[in-house]
Amino acid sequence: KYKVLAEMFRSVDTIAGMLFNRAETITFAKVKQGVQDMMRKQFEERHVGQIKAVYPTSYRLRQEKNIPTFSSGVKKSDYQLTLEPVLGEDEKLCGRPHLSASRLLERRREFNRSLVNIVKQHHAAFLAGLTPPMVVPEDKLTRWHPRFNVDEVPDISPAELPRPPQEERVTTAQELLSTARGMMIPKMEKALANLALRSAEAGAGEPMVSKAPSPASTSSALKGVSQELLERIRAKEARKLQALMTRDAGQEERLTLLGRLPAMARVLRNVFVAEKKPALPLEVVCARMAESFPTQMTAGEMEKHLRLFAELLPDWVGIHAIRTDTYIKLDKNKDVGLVVERLTKVAKEAEAL
Repeated sequence: KYKVLAEMFRSVDTIAGMLFNRAETITFAKVKQGVQDMMRKQFEERHVGQIKAVYPTSYRLRQEKNIPTFSSGVKKSDYQLTLEPVLGEDEKLCGRPHLSASRLLERRREFNRSLVNIVKQHHAAFLAGLTPPMVVPEDKLTRWHPRFNVDEVPDISPAELPRPPQEERVTTAQELLSTARGMMIPKMEKALANLALRSAEAGAGEPMVSKAPSPASTSSALKGVSQELLERIRAKEARKLQALMTRDAGQEERLTLLGRLPAMARVLRNVFVAEKKPALPLEVVCARMAESFPTQMTAGEMEKHLRLFAELLPDWVGIHAIRTDTYIKLDKNKDVGLVVERLTKVAKEAEAL
């Protein structure tokens, strides 16, 4: 739903930019029709309120009347919600403010950043409610907690929009009774009094629903387990999840490479057994491995794995530059089962960091 709102903001900005640059008054009615035509989704005033809540400095909102209109359902004397993009003093073309394409892109990025920050706030509250609580600095956060359901974050509360001046109007039976007392026949006055009384009783008798969550009962599977052991397990799990949420792209790539090495070790040995040579050109080995390994990879991606083999197991794989060529050498006498065990252990240790 946040992605939909981001796309709505982009559509609103596109339409508002065209109208603004033509010096037209941007009314909600014009924007609504344009957004619905572009997105094929309903666009309401509450969406404008949500946009204002996410990016308060995006638009100035006003209620104005005496705006020329070609709609039969809107009179010129009616108040209409208008939007005006907020621009800097230097954003002018031919002496008047201008909403350029680069500024539209900048505004879109700012809106997306604000949306992500809102999700981060919900994520921080989720982490604080865990047992034990977790705190992850925002500048180090690279992914959400595995149990954080990002698709169920609460809707953004719309900001209050300007409203047109309203004449006094009656909204309840009690108000109608107070306003019209003495102006109606006794029978009608009595009926309104009974209605007001019933409404008040219904409101007073409505039970209050408690929103406090019921305490979670201890699972029968955990009965007999010491509390100290449970706390140690939870603390270990929390450290593991915190490491997961703060990995950067380089660490994530290395973990992916390490995860493939155990299966790739057997393929690499089979290549050398089939070729019956102690050393092979690196590019030849990359090509043979790419043909044999089930996951499709380029020669460059395969070379990263081979160099990681040489880094982790220099006693099994060696890479040597000889003149203008690079060769890879493998010790075929080593037990490949033991090699796979060592690689699996390294991958698990890296995952736990």
